[in-house]
Amino acid sequence: MPGTGADRPRPAQGGSAVARAAALVSRSVDPICPARHEYAYSADPRGQTPPMDWTHYRFRSLWPLPAPPAAVYDTLERAEDYPRWWPQVRTVSRLDDTTGLVTIRSALPYDMTFTARAARRDPAAGILEIAMTGDLEGWARWTVTADGTGALARYDQVVDVNKPLLRRLAVPGRPFFRVNHRLMMRAGRRGLLAHLRTV
Repeated sequence: MPGTGADRPRPAQGGSAVARAAALVSRSVDPICPARHEYAYSADPRGQTPPMDWTHYRFRSLWPLPAPPAAVYDTLERAEDYPRWWPQVRTVSRLDDTTGLVTIRSALPYDMTFTARAARRDPAAGILEIAMTGDLEGWARWTVTADGTGALARYDQVVDVNKPLLRRLAVPGRPFFRVNHRLMMRAGRRGLLAHLRTV
């Protein structure tokens, strides 16, 4: 599965400063919000680390939520309502029954616009997955499971950044882009918590 410890290469001792920094930031726990965020790089099937693609990202966020899994799933399924509770999701415009145009913006001063197409919708398994094209190319998946008396919403995302400005700034901007994503996910969980109290 993307983003798991098994597919995250371990940098060799004495490796480059970039490799050591990547290992340190590859997993982070937010001290304010108990959601966990993980970042991973891909390894090829032989277990070797390929040259770094600075525009390729893999994310995982874990959101513990004090609500029944069915209620969380139903809320996440209504993507057109995301702007009501997730501040960084600026617009969701439905194009047809399975496709929408999404614009997001977090702390950094740029918008990301992409087309989201439903790829899998499985209430029994708690899975919602989309394919993404546009400024972001790849896929994203929610997996909602029971967690004690509440639910755990796991968000996995594997994308390549196509936005020209971000590609030009790929190397120096990478740490900022990851922090930008982390802030967006933290605000999303807080917004979802507040929204779930009203439904």
